[in-house]
Amino acid sequence: MPSTNTAFWYANPAARQWQTPAPASALSFHQTLEGYAPTPLTSLPSIAAELGVGKVFLKNESDRLGLPAFKILGASWATCRVLCERFGLDIASVTVDQLQDFLATLEASARPVLVTATDGNHGRAVSRMARLLGIRSRIYIPNGLSAAAIDGIKGEGAELVPLDATYDEVVEAASVSVADSETDLLVQDTSWPGYTDIPRWIVDGYTTLFAEVDDALAALGSERPSLVACPVGVGSLALALVDHYRSPAALGSPSLLSVEPQTAACIVQSLLAGEPVTVDTSFPSIMSGLNCGTPSELGWPSLRSGLDAAVSVTEEECRQAVLDLSALGQDAGPCGAATLAGVRNALADEGRRRQLGIGPDSVVVLVSTEGLAANPLR
Repeated sequence: MPSTNTAFWYANPAARQWQTPAPASALSFHQTLEGYAPTPLTSLPSIAAELGVGKVFLKNESDRLGLPAFKILGASWATCRVLCERFGLDIASVTVDQLQDFLATLEASARPVLVTATDGNHGRAVSRMARLLGIRSRIYIPNGLSAAAIDGIKGEGAELVPLDATYDEVVEAASVSVADSETDLLVQDTSWPGYTDIPRWIVDGYTTLFAEVDDALAALGSERPSLVACPVGVGSLALALVDHYRSPAALGSPSLLSVEPQTAACIVQSLLAGEPVTVDTSFPSIMSGLNCGTPSELGWPSLRSGLDAAVSVTEEECRQAVLDLSALGQDAGPCGAATLAGVRNALADEGRRRQLGIGPDSVVVLVSTEGLAANPLR
């Protein structure tokens, strides 16, 4: 287990000059989903004063399409895309209701089963899509998943497959389980050789979150963000972050910071090593959704080039961030509050502030990916 006293830190001074092609947008699709609305972007002046910056905003994903986390953005888009490919339907015009009607015409034995491995919110999002579409789902889970996360997945009607294994091991088990099936469809949010299309669609779905941030800042008359921080597991959301803010169409070029648990810091350790590495995730973390040991192959090249910095945080730093945000009326679970802990760590050091280009007038955006209902403190 890594030391819990000294955070990992990585910085790339060339990141803001690097560009990537514009990602495919799923925003118009998400706008067709029943109950869609942008999640709140809330100003936190007391946190801004603490950090010595102009403004701090929290992008709060504690209620996204009726679920307590952002993952449905990727799961919905990827699920619909993979089903359209399987059955030759037009993704450009299909809606969830139309897809549900089509699937209902199939014989029961021919209806697809959605399969994934999860350390929490992704599995619930995939099982929610299965329920909306009237089909079955099978979700593989590792050791250490919270009772709340397990209950949430069960509540969607999924078949749950608990394994005495790490997250990386249950990803492999889920992949093996669909190998010889004619109906099972793997909707996994990490990639490996030969499996990149669906993880790519999941990332494209996540970019809706950052498009909403831009729209909300514009509506508030605020400056473009100076720093955007997001939590990291295998790196899919961080890839969406980089895709959005490093594309030619981006409004400005903010510093981008990834934050992960000290005990499962696969992204920052990979960046420090200059190549993807796998870390031991057998030590449980309150940030269970970030307890991932291997970077996504899909995201690695862009994270290496487009992230300005990466930092790890301890369990106690994250716990304090949850409590501090709760005191401000913000519903943030450990994974979501990790960004506040990470920014506190980064901006406490003058050298790191300079590396990130942060001054007294800077605008900081913290992405809080889940509410406490998704992953209560324990």
